[in-house]
Amino acid sequence: SLISVMPNSSSRAELATIEATEGPAFSEPWQAQAFALVLALHEQGLFAWSEWAEYLTAALADAQNKRKGEADRGESYYEHWLTALERLAKDKGYTPLAELTARKALWHTAYLNTPHGQAISLDAARQETP
Repeated sequence: SLISVMPNSSSRAELATIEATEGPAFSEPWQAQAFALVLALHEQGLFAWSEWAEYLTAALADAQNKRKGEADRGESYYEHWLTALERLAKDKGYTPLAELTARKALWHTAYLNTPHGQAISLDAARQETP
């Protein structure tokens, strides 16, 4: 599983091996970006991998509690990565909650204003919602 891929010099090679033997590790480009962002921030020393594991475990547990017994088939796994990363960034003071909330709203507006099949750009957030 990808959670067992530890960030080190061989992690990218290990991921390539997983993809070659088990198929693509990510079903959407944003999932790969979230994964890469966590690895890059860890490699820059912004948090310990054990710290990351604690935040991800908490995000997964919170989601499981909200589902009240409903199975998670893994479709939302990387959404939990984003939740964990947002919490970590907020708790460490890297990004204030207000800034995270505003940026999330901006991306949501951009998503709503972007025609299907096109790349989402923050420029679209400045357009009127159709």
